[in-house]
Amino acid sequence: MKKGNRVLSIDILRGLTLFLMLFVNDLYVPGVPQWLVHTKADFDGMGLADWVFPGFLFMVGMAVPFAIQSRLKMGDTTPRVLVHIFIRTISLLIIGVFMMNVSRLNTEISGISTDLWAVFVYISVFLVWNQYQKLNQSLTIILKVAGVAGLVVLAAVFRSGTPENTGWMTTGWWGILGLIGWGYFVAAIVYLICKDNLLRTSVFWILFFALNILSQLGLTNFLDPVKPVFGVIISGNVPLIVLTGMVFSLLLRNLERENIKKFIITGVLLGIFMLVAGFVLRNWFIISKIQGTPSWAMICNGISILVFMVLYFVIDVLGLKNWSVIFKPAGQNSLTTYLAPDILYHFIWMFSIPVLFYKHSELQWVVVSGSVIWAFAMIGFAALLSKIGIRLKL
Repeated sequence: MKKGNRVLSIDILRGLTLFLMLFVNDLYVPGVPQWLVHTKADFDGMGLADWVFPGFLFMVGMAVPFAIQSRLKMGDTTPRVLVHIFIRTISLLIIGVFMMNVSRLNTEISGISTDLWAVFVYISVFLVWNQYQKLNQSLTIILKVAGVAGLVVLAAVFRSGTPENTGWMTTGWWGILGLIGWGYFVAAIVYLICKDNLLRTSVFWILFFALNILSQLGLTNFLDPVKPVFGVIISGNVPLIVLTGMVFSLLLRNLERENIKKFIITGVLLGIFMLVAGFVLRNWFIISKIQGTPSWAMICNGISILVFMVLYFVIDVLGLKNWSVIFKPAGQNSLTTYLAPDILYHFIWMFSIPVLFYKHSELQWVVVSGSVIWAFAMIGFAALLSKIGIRLKL
């Protein structure tokens, strides 16, 4: 690998985790192998689906130093970067909350079907956050304003609960994108404070590792009043995973320049250490994604590091990258790849289109194969949207 080249394995692993997210989200139906799907909250263990999301969080952390340094090199000042971080975080939180509330909508009280409300949400999201490259500024502003107005109207008509006890939208657990938003926010702020200083960044990693443990032991209960807003940060779990990715990214930026062999050995040893630490922590905390235990986080971090090291060696060191081209568009266009399939889902459900017929099969291989094909098709769908100028960018 030539020094200074883009680390392609970062895009590929991000694309691979997105592919697996699409796969397991589509797969979550009765009758499929248990090791592929999410485990229950009180079960001590994990399946493939329990690694996929933290795998993506790890990649979010890896990308933070590259993204912020890129903005600084292009002339952005630290205050401008900080504004960008806040805008991006708030955008992810907003989208995450809307997505999370889809299942809470009471159609009778709201006067709109769940599928139609969801379709309008996604259309509005694409209008607001699409990257308009070929349109003039006036039309771009009109489309973005229309998207904002759409979200406001959809929020206004939203009702949950019962006619006797009507509720409205809630932040809840913030949704998948909301969790990514909080994790990104912590990592980006830490990077602005520490820059490429590995030691200082590691101190913050230790802080959130300890916070995750204290939270699991119930020693952060005195912070309950602010947990509805800052609970993701206080729990320490999501920031811990994202910061692991960022610490590892700093190792890559520093060691790779000096000695690729040293980086590979360090990376493999670090991955093994994380796995061992996770299983040691299992003596006190069960492995549980839903509970956000430190044992689960450390095991997932270990898996992420080792998977990355394999991809790095194959793609960036040996140069065997042709096979990975199918995952590259998803890695470079992650938000569109993640959200676009949901629009299709709700259209399919709304009009009872028999596209998802494989889900009703009694044969596991048919169900699993159908979800694999669906995930690949959705990567292609997002790539097609990108080619015609529909690409989300926060």
